Amino acid sequence: MRFSKIVLTSLIAVTLSGSAFAAAKPPAKPVSAQFYSGRWYEIARTPNAGQRDCEAPTTDFTLQGAAFKVRQVCHRGSPLGAEKVFTTNGKIVENSQNTRFTMSFLGGLRKQEYWVLDCAADGSWAIMATPGGNYVWLISRTADMPVATKAIALERVKELGYAKLEFPQHPPGAGA
Repeated sequence: MRFSKIVLTSLIAVTLSGSAFAAAKPPAKPVSAQFYSGRWYEIARTPNAGQRDCEAPTTDFTLQGAAFKVRQVCHRGSPLGAEKVFTTNGKIVENSQNTRFTMSFLGGLRKQEYWVLDCAADGSWAIMATPGGNYVWLISRTADMPVATKAIALERVKELGYAKLEFPQHPPGAGA
């Protein structure tokens, strides 16, 4: 059993690190610790197998010092489809000005680092990515971003080098 876990972990690490993507640009500015508190709605993302058929995705952070709890919800097939819930723990990376954090997966066997590449001055939206440049997410404190604000945020995502995005749907009136 132990050998199987080691092999599985190694395969995941090789798969995730063997990427044709360029590394993500470093975070643009410090982030408030309040980033890790409350609900975020996913507005756009790089297509990825882990979120295939995922609509109305949300992430709830509960900050606890330099650590936090995470509850992610995805609705399968439609914004009102069956919920798939994922919970884990995370930790803000020391001396990162709150721009980098790690989350644990597979019962702690795998840790993934994430970077907050940029965010609105008022904290209403943020761009989050993996350091290898494989994946990016545009997240917002509301499910329905104002059109002009969304355009500015999406332009920034493109400036950071991410062109291929998908846009999960949210039910009307969600997060308003």
